[in-house]
Amino acid sequence: MVRLCFVLATSLALSVGFHRSAADNQPLRIATGELPPYATQSRDDQGIALSIVRRAFELSGYSVRYTFLPWSRALRETRQGKWDGTAYWGRAPEREAGFLLSDTVIEEEWVFLHRRDVDFDWHTLDDLKPWRIAMIQDYSYNAGLKAMVAAGELHIDPTPDDLAALRKLIRRRVDVVPIERYVACDLISRYLNAADAAVLKAHRRPMTLQFTTHLLLPTVLPKSETRREAFDNGLKALRASGEYARLRAVVTCPALNKSLQGKDTAR
Repeated sequence: MVRLCFVLATSLALSVGFHRSAADNQPLRIATGELPPYATQSRDDQGIALSIVRRAFELSGYSVRYTFLPWSRALRETRQGKWDGTAYWGRAPEREAGFLLSDTVIEEEWVFLHRRDVDFDWHTLDDLKPWRIAMIQDYSYNAGLKAMVAAGELHIDPTPDDLAALRKLIRRRVDVVPIERYVACDLISRYLNAADAAVLKAHRRPMTLQFTTHLLLPTVLPKSETRREAFDNGLKALRASGEYARLRAVVTCPALNKSLQGKDTAR
């Protein structure tokens, strides 16, 4: 067992050393946006997902500098080659054009939030048709939901960000908010008082069973393929070392957010 661990560590070190010699001298310029606790200027580590991206690159000899932009601008300018990459994004067909996608950075857990005093239930996406739904323009959601939106089959309330969506829900301006569970936890703990938090409930059925997110590297830049290979190798080393699990474990729902925990939720 000791020898096996030694061999694994040695092979990872050799792989990292190879990419370290090929790494750029200048930091990689990665465009990103605000989505705490995963990507944010409000944390010293700039968010859990961005920490994972940074460490994976560091293990392959690259340094990273993040620039925070509106998400749609980050995507557009990176596709044009203005930035070396953009992090982090859900997989979607429109994002596979013009980009190389990395291995999975984080698997997110999406839920539908509603008010406790509203008898909201759903089993299929068709069950969403009677309800007013707050949706964010730049989000991936899932293919089925996006198709229904495009077909005009849902009552959509365009909303600039998740915090605005939660406030609309509290004020009964919308009935349902699709949101990543830990994003909701972070926003509730930082911005909502106890009375407002208490009215919110996560439906027991998760919105998605698997939602993978990725680093995107523009195909217009000739070094993108090499950088993706280096990143994926660094990510494997990060997982093998146990550091990935430690970084990922920082994303939690605080105990005070009972609206998103307990028997009412799918967790």
